[in-house]
Amino acid sequence: MAARSVIALVSVAEVVAGDLANHLDRRGHDVRQARQPWEAETLLSAGGIDVVIVGDGVTQAESRELLKRYSGQGGGGEGGPDFILICRPGDLVDKVLALELGASDVIESPLNVRELAARIGGLLMRRGRAPGELIVLENATVDLRSAMVMHRSGTEDQLSPGQVALLKLFLASPRKVLTRDDIIAAAPAENADAFDRSIDSRIVRLRRKLDTETITTIRGAGYRFDPPVPRNE
Repeated sequence: MAARSVIALVSVAEVVAGDLANHLDRRGHDVRQARQPWEAETLLSAGGIDVVIVGDGVTQAESRELLKRYSGQGGGGEGGPDFILICRPGDLVDKVLALELGASDVIESPLNVRELAARIGGLLMRRGRAPGELIVLENATVDLRSAMVMHRSGTEDQLSPGQVALLKLFLASPRKVLTRDDIIAAAPAENADAFDRSIDSRIVRLRRKLDTETITTIRGAGYRFDPPVPRNE
């Protein structure tokens, strides 16, 4: 099993740090916090950090020093973490300086935790730390590690272990018709009633939770998963 990605929060305002840490933890990340820049020195010098989130209360001088010493894109070497800096809205100068100093990304406050989680996921994929466990469907993104469905509307749903097993079965067999026997053998139900129309019910509940039309019923044969075509946004 792959080790959890490590995310460090440096001087992130307490009003959002708790929710942000909980949000990231539910998605399988190991979250560590440093309330002051000087505390971050100890945290970052120990190594093992994948992404650092720096709050907008940190001064430019403090940000510059952290980026210079620890950023993989700055002076910290290729093994250093990626940095995402939070800046105040409309402060273009701060954004440009942060990127020039080696930040991987800049996001404005007030913070949207779902947007930040998506940006962290993108950086982790570049680092080879996200092993294909984010599944993008028409109206939602599924994090298989945390069994979480993140809808475009902003709402979230939790998948049961049986639903995760069923979804993984479809993902492993794209465009292949799976019979009821295939499903019972590879993704058994979470109770003894796994036969006949109960399979139909499981499929209906999974479709509804994922808000997807990619799982098609093939009358008299079974079910088929057709991966969605990526949209140009």
